[in-house]
Amino acid sequence: MRNLLLVSLLAGAAITGCSKKDQGQAAEAAEATEAASNVPTVTVDELEAALASHACEPVDANGERTRKKMGVIPGARLLSDSETFELSELPADKAKPLVFYCSNTHCGSSHEAAAKAITAGYTNVKVMPAGIAGWVKAGKKTASI
Repeated sequence: MRNLLLVSLLAGAAITGCSKKDQGQAAEAAEATEAASNVPTVTVDELEAALASHACEPVDANGERTRKKMGVIPGARLLSDSETFELSELPADKAKPLVFYCSNTHCGSSHEAAAKAITAGYTNVKVMPAGIAGWVKAGKKTASI
């Protein structure tokens, strides 16, 4: 879906003759979309095992409404927003294994946040596409906020 939207935007820009600044922003958006689609993924069970052995830190890219409704993975780092969060919201150690998640398989917030982290130099980034909905459906423990 994001790729289709990006292609549409780029085609529209080519037709209307966008400025070099707009072209640069379009190129940055294309790079971010490509980075997001190349992020390795983990399953709910793989994340649970990694958390049990303290091998990674979960990063919640959901909004407050979803967190209140579904809960969060215990110990998750809560981002202020999947796109505009400050890098200071992530660990200082850029080699620390991070697993981003959002609401479910139809949500792209975890991929967007993971792509931003990768662009900022984080080297061990993964995404759990099932999101908090998959975590809850699998009967895993959640924390309330």
